[in-house]
Amino acid sequence: MAKPAIIWSTNILFASTFIGAITLVPWYGLTYGYSAELWLIAALCLGYCGMSITVGYHRLWSHKTFDAHPFVRFILAIGGAFALQNSALHWSSDHRVHHRHVDSEEKDPYAATKGFWYSHIGWMLREYQPLRYQDYSNCRDLQKDNIVMWQHRNYWWLTWLLNLGVPLAFGWLCGDVVGGFLLIGVLRLVASHHFTFFINSLAHIWGKRTYTEKNSARDNGWLALLTYGEGYHNFHHLFEYDYRNGIRWYQFDPSKWFIWGMSKFGLTQNLRKAPTERILKAKLETQKKRLDLKMELSLHAERWRESLQHEYDLLLQRIQEFYALRKQLLQLKKDKLSATYQQERDELKSRIEQLKASIQQHQQRWQQLAAEVTALSPA
Repeated sequence: MAKPAIIWSTNILFASTFIGAITLVPWYGLTYGYSAELWLIAALCLGYCGMSITVGYHRLWSHKTFDAHPFVRFILAIGGAFALQNSALHWSSDHRVHHRHVDSEEKDPYAATKGFWYSHIGWMLREYQPLRYQDYSNCRDLQKDNIVMWQHRNYWWLTWLLNLGVPLAFGWLCGDVVGGFLLIGVLRLVASHHFTFFINSLAHIWGKRTYTEKNSARDNGWLALLTYGEGYHNFHHLFEYDYRNGIRWYQFDPSKWFIWGMSKFGLTQNLRKAPTERILKAKLETQKKRLDLKMELSLHAERWRESLQHEYDLLLQRIQEFYALRKQLLQLKKDKLSATYQQERDELKSRIEQLKASIQQHQQRWQQLAAEVTALSPA
């Protein structure tokens, strides 16, 4: 069977910029040096391109996790063109197919099941799915977005203008046109490309499957450092409608912080979040499946099986009760219509505190049982 046709423009782009980044960039630096100003501008441009992809292409347009003011959408569309990863419409279409058919070697555009090289860059080098440049039927909502469609129609001249004009302009301002082109044009572009590509490749290979084992996506805090928070990929594949990837305060997710920060100025709205009880339930279910498998492989697991199931059921029940009461309390505070508002509020708060203590006890018991089962030797 003949291989799909080579996409020469993409191959030439990736090859030439990569070769330039590993040869010309260091040679010029050792021979002439780069100013601190150029390094700073290159870093800022890299961040702008990366965040335009993660905040704009990914969380805003691909998954509709929040709404944004036209000014923000315009800035992100320009940054996406600067990142040179195709138009927002095309990128989002590919990504929605990926989520719908994740790991399918026939339908997933960058299926990790076909290996690191293919999912990282190989899928873009040949016409594996030529119709993807014609069919945007899964993005009819985006075709109503004037900014998305303006960028899509004008994508090629925007990329030329930005990827040549911006590096040369900053280089001229800093008195080093060649250095500006190499740092801001070549090195920034290669880094921006591969940092994004790591999500399609490494994020499906390296890390933990915390919330689901139904696909290959992984959570990886180290990868989040290079991808502006996109490293928590296992969470994302289960809760793709959540504007966050890193849900803990300490998890590095500047894309989340940017979206949240802009909401304080009214520039982003309707930030969507997965219900906390669903997140906890998914994590608990995934852990239980691993423990069930461990017990199946052990000759000495029967004594734990009933206790583990009992604690699992109780913990899920307490979690559901806790969040149901939280919703009641929030609604009560919102309405404040009841004549006995103060008394009802105090009673709800008391029950919530009791449930929190109960959940902590059951979590401790669950973790103790989980540790005992994990320590079992396989049969």
